Amino acid sequence: MRVGIHPVSLPAPEPRDIPDLLRRIAQDAEAAGCSHLLLMDHYLQLPFVGNDHDPVLEGYTTAGFLAACTQRIEPGLLVTGVTYRHPGLLVKIVTTLDVLSRGRAILGIGAAWFEREHAAYGVPFPALSERFERLEDALRIAHQMWSDDDGPFEGHRVALAETIGAPRPVRRPHPPILVGGGGERKTLRLVARYADASNLIASGHDEVAHKLAVLDQHCAELDRDPKEIERTLLVVDDPFTDLPRSLDSLVGYAELGITTVFLVPPPGRDPSPFIAQVGTELIPALS
Repeated sequence: MRVGIHPVSLPAPEPRDIPDLLRRIAQDAEAAGCSHLLLMDHYLQLPFVGNDHDPVLEGYTTAGFLAACTQRIEPGLLVTGVTYRHPGLLVKIVTTLDVLSRGRAILGIGAAWFEREHAAYGVPFPALSERFERLEDALRIAHQMWSDDDGPFEGHRVALAETIGAPRPVRRPHPPILVGGGGERKTLRLVARYADASNLIASGHDEVAHKLAVLDQHCAELDRDPKEIERTLLVVDDPFTDLPRSLDSLVGYAELGITTVFLVPPPGRDPSPFIAQVGTELIPALS
């Protein structure tokens, strides 16, 4: 089981201190043996994480900075809301990150949910049904732009006159596409059709087992080998409050087929001690 880090806050005294904090987080995570460093993709801090004026950086600019600070760890976002960027531009951005990181980028994407930040920044927030149509369009555009087909694209909500993608990504056949969410009728079916990885929230072994069974059923209906899809998990609770119990829980998820977990350092605190514990206590125990 691989372990990634998902920071949700930037507890720096001043804006000028944020680059040093991010560099330290990135280098500590890489030294700890973590596989991924995936940021949030939001315009405003989430109300259940901090307050309105906590610093939140633009995700892909920051992911590029993290890539420049590291050599091995995979940078990206968990996950981009499909409404935040036009899908053709989004694929260009992820390709750029992949080229500049020499093949370490991933595309994490979902249907978006935080309506307030859309209103705050004047970004349209359509109904859920339209957001899912846009999500499918974005997934199809990514596949087409990362293929040899540079012709037009016509989707549910998005049309592109051309899908030229130059340069091509370094990672082949393309950066992994991870879809976040556990919706059984739409999200997991989109995972089965288009994605390389699924990301669920750690909601108990029985619930996760059920979601994975639904994913397998969608794969069967679409004639896709479910082994082609990596199963990942976001773990929000601090595992070090009861490490033996957390390890038992993670082993249980591994037995269900989870291959990567993303851990959240406690919000509002320096994440370096947490990351150090991941490297010295959690990763060796899982190994």
